[in-house]
Amino acid sequence: MKFKTALVLAGGAFGTAIGFVLTQNFEKVIVMVRSREIYDEINRGENSTYLPGQKLPSTICAAMSWDEVAKLTVGEVEMIVSGLPMSAIEDFCAKNEKELCEHLDRGVPLVSLAKGIDHETLKLPDELFKTHFGIYRKQLMYLSGPSFAKEIIDKQITMVSLAGEDRDKLLIACDMLGADFFKAVPTTDVKGVLLGGSLKNVIAIAGGIMEGLGYNHNTRAALITRGIVEMLRFGNEFGARPETFYGPSGMGDLILTTTGELSRNKSFGIEIAKGRKAEEIIAHTKSVVEGYKTTKAAHLLAEKFHIRARIFSGLYEVLYHGADPKLVVQGLMSLPPKFEDEA
Repeated sequence: MKFKTALVLAGGAFGTAIGFVLTQNFEKVIVMVRSREIYDEINRGENSTYLPGQKLPSTICAAMSWDEVAKLTVGEVEMIVSGLPMSAIEDFCAKNEKELCEHLDRGVPLVSLAKGIDHETLKLPDELFKTHFGIYRKQLMYLSGPSFAKEIIDKQITMVSLAGEDRDKLLIACDMLGADFFKAVPTTDVKGVLLGGSLKNVIAIAGGIMEGLGYNHNTRAALITRGIVEMLRFGNEFGARPETFYGPSGMGDLILTTTGELSRNKSFGIEIAKGRKAEEIIAHTKSVVEGYKTTKAAHLLAEKFHIRARIFSGLYEVLYHGADPKLVVQGLMSLPPKFEDEA
């Protein structure tokens, strides 16, 4: 093995899957969790709550405290991966800042898997992490791309984007994350990667609603192509590079989450089309549906920056004001034609 120990914060489906990737290069992968149930499952070789039937290698183990992490560590922790959802980042960083800084002081990279926009502050994940770890900003990185957790553990070939500020550190981190079935492509366009990974979840919910209403391939293609246009408008406000939205974290993830049967956000949209309320669906869902809160955040950003984002605004009306999705679709289709360069 090239490296000694990697630490994964949070034991959800995606964090566990990236932990599995890390076993290809690290002697030990420790997944830090809060739940005793998840702790016991991972230490039995399967995260059956989030990834039932997916066996994990013996080099992955779980811990519930920093003391336990220290006891399990082989050599030193050489990479930290945060599997924390947007809603948990601020609280976890505030409570564990000292322990994380001890690792960051040694130059350890911290890779975030979060996809979303905080609906209260309208901050992206990089802003949340920099609040606590700004002096380590060159070690902070953000992974996003078309990557269902189950397929990663099945060793389906997967390519993602890894964004950060330091090119040399990005290359080292990509090497740590590399496997014959998993490739991280480095980029310095942090905002582009984070916006693509966040906004595509909103389009995926819309795709699920359209499918649930009985629309098929023509409609899905229209949604994807119009969705990327609106995503680019958000990117323009944040200074993101347009080409990033045509890479893994933009178009790649958008296609996967609007078409794949494993997409949580798409499944959520299908349930909305059946007439169920968003709060009811979320209350009975173990995994986080990031697109729900991101829809509100995107709507607020569109209002703040005067971004023409009709799909995002229409979905906001459906999810937060109970608008009939059929009427929203009809409204979008009845709008007068406009050239793309018109405001």
